[in-house]
Amino acid sequence: MAKKALYILSEYGYWGVELLGPLTHLDAAGYEAVFATPKGKRAHALPPSYDPTYFDPPLRCNVTEPDIAVKVKALDESSRLDKVVNLSEWFPERPYFSEPDFLRQFEAYYNRRAEVWKELEDYSCLVLVGGSGPLIDMANNQRVHDAILGFHKLDKPVAGICYGVTPLAFAREIDTRKSLIRGKHVTGHCIEYDYKDGTGFLNTDLNMGPPPYPLEYLLSDAVGPDGQYHGNFGRRTSVIVDWPFITARSLQCSFEFGEQLVNMLDKGLRRYGW
Repeated sequence: MAKKALYILSEYGYWGVELLGPLTHLDAAGYEAVFATPKGKRAHALPPSYDPTYFDPPLRCNVTEPDIAVKVKALDESSRLDKVVNLSEWFPERPYFSEPDFLRQFEAYYNRRAEVWKELEDYSCLVLVGGSGPLIDMANNQRVHDAILGFHKLDKPVAGICYGVTPLAFAREIDTRKSLIRGKHVTGHCIEYDYKDGTGFLNTDLNMGPPPYPLEYLLSDAVGPDGQYHGNFGRRTSVIVDWPFITARSLQCSFEFGEQLVNMLDKGLRRYGW
């Protein structure tokens, strides 16, 4: 079977190293990369993620190393990301419950979703790339949720980093409303590292100020009393594996995140970081 990894990126900007890290390790391990975006538009790295002078206010330091900036910019300007899968054309849209002939449309949605999930058998894992962009077009995207549900059903690794972790909190079947990460151990952007201002995006002049939600609180609630959110504030990295999920807190974790994802795929790693 071919070794392929499906990467979902935001059309409103991804953080460069949060793609570079897992991509570097998966490439080296022989996994073909397939890129997808919510509506088929090419994804681009957020400018601060390839600016070595960018100063991160919560961390009070420059967070993009010069060599990483060069690699991110080279990847972003290459033709590698030109070909993307359009999730809105691949995955079906769940109909409104108020639509005429709802039952037939709902059946058609489930039938088409099952066909797409069959196609996911060709892939080894799903990678949800972070940055501020996912706040807009990935966090509450039903098609992204259905991709997560499909990989989970196939018992294949689902990887999320930074705000790419957010869809995991919302991925749930419409009839149960139960998060897939309930009872799991996860990490993600902790509140100590959240911006007070400056959450920006590509393709819009919008500055959202602080993130529209504290991801730590969402994850803590989603995992429930039998799971645990690990912020690991003060530790340089935070990467958690609780099969089939691997989650990473932020950009500093990118290469460790990629390394442990390969260990899940090739060495059967099922628990790490807790």
